[in-house]
Amino acid sequence: MLQPQKADFILRNARLIDGTGAPSKYGEVAILDDRLLAVGEIGDIQASQELDVGGNAVCPGFVDTHTHDDRILLYDPNMSCKVSQGVTTVVTGNCGISLAPLQIDHRPPPPLDILVENQDQFFDNFGSYLQALAVEPPSLNAVCQVGHTTLRAATMDSYDRPATAEEIRKMRKMLEDSLEAGAFGLSTGLFYAPANAAPTSEVIELARALHEHGALHTTHMRDEGDRITDSLRETFSIGAEAKIPVVISHHKCSGTSSHGRSSETLSLIDKASKIQALGLDAYPYTAGSTVLSAYRNFDAMKVLITWSEPMPEYAGRELSEIAGELGMSEKDAAEALSPGGGIFFMMAEEDVRRILAYPQTMIGSDGLPSDTHPHPRLWGTFPRVLGHYVRDVKLFSLEEAVRKMTSLPAACFGLKDRGILKPGNFADLVIFDPDTITDSATFDDPVRPAQGIEQVMVNGRVVWKDGEHTGNRPGRALRLQDLAPFRFEGFR
Repeated sequence: MLQPQKADFILRNARLIDGTGAPSKYGEVAILDDRLLAVGEIGDIQASQELDVGGNAVCPGFVDTHTHDDRILLYDPNMSCKVSQGVTTVVTGNCGISLAPLQIDHRPPPPLDILVENQDQFFDNFGSYLQALAVEPPSLNAVCQVGHTTLRAATMDSYDRPATAEEIRKMRKMLEDSLEAGAFGLSTGLFYAPANAAPTSEVIELARALHEHGALHTTHMRDEGDRITDSLRETFSIGAEAKIPVVISHHKCSGTSSHGRSSETLSLIDKASKIQALGLDAYPYTAGSTVLSAYRNFDAMKVLITWSEPMPEYAGRELSEIAGELGMSEKDAAEALSPGGGIFFMMAEEDVRRILAYPQTMIGSDGLPSDTHPHPRLWGTFPRVLGHYVRDVKLFSLEEAVRKMTSLPAACFGLKDRGILKPGNFADLVIFDPDTITDSATFDDPVRPAQGIEQVMVNGRVVWKDGEHTGNRPGRALRLQDLAPFRFEGFR
């Protein structure tokens, strides 16, 4: 007589949302080691542990496609700000900034300073950084990029000019070494001063190395305001010339003069994505957050200070109030508060909704974990989509929201055996209550775990349960060599 198959853990009475966008259905999930053994009808499989989830949703773990978690993975490896909202994989090294490869003896220029407290916290090679993650693993998985600004800082003595041919050669060698060590791509932050003088040709030359290594490019574009269409065309040209996939980071139309232009930008993206591999992500808020040195580039309706090195007591306060107290203009106050960071209210709700609803938009928090008073997106992005935009606004279905957070980014970033509930895939799972899930973090009180997330599992181990971290840290640094080919819907 055949013995019943054994599992480590069984979830029963679950509303299964598989990540593909297909309608949910009720069933069970069996887990063995770090993989899904069976999903749906599991027969007579037995396990030493079982949980009746009471009809709550069970879905693949969420992929945060745009983070600046490079250092928090090391100094706060529990990663409660992310696992508490169902995130099981983070994409790091965005906006042109990464912890490696860089070795300098002076304070890094913004925005590199949002990653570190001092220059000693960088790594001189990417292999050392990935090894540090392997030695002290975080609670979730990470895929890591090299930053273009990091490469510029490592090779150039000034940033207000294009790189020379010799500097590009050095940057390309560092990039290639990083890709061979396991970095999965290159990010740019052409919006920021240290990279703004880089011509398109500089990026294309570096991006050719990505093509040779089967890697990917993400970009914080040169302009997301009045010249956004020019920046989109530049982005398309980089991907086309270098023959590489490109992901547009935190797509937005910033500044009042650009409000309403998302119809135009999404039309351009839609057309381009039919002839080249192209993706995009967004966060569910009308405010962004970055370094205060970027203040001059924004047409913001309001600014909240998130941190200030010279005046730390002003974190959490409005810039206009601070300027009044200091007896100076807001521009001068922003300079006086620098180095520092801010939350910039600069987008229109209609654009946020239109971009989120675009079928190929992934979800990326863009949270800044080192900020004293961070943007609430650091703790609330994914529950805000599921609670506010799905349940309250009804912008799209629950299944579609989960697809944007799971199978879509898993395909784009090559996350092999992740993003879909099916036997054989890794057991990265979220259990949540669709009726109660909501973001608790606010602009006034931003460091608050979400409600409605019952349990989170990474590689078969529970990391978040009943509102608390379990202490487990089963995450893995996923190297380029571990990834599947990048796949973008619409492009064949």
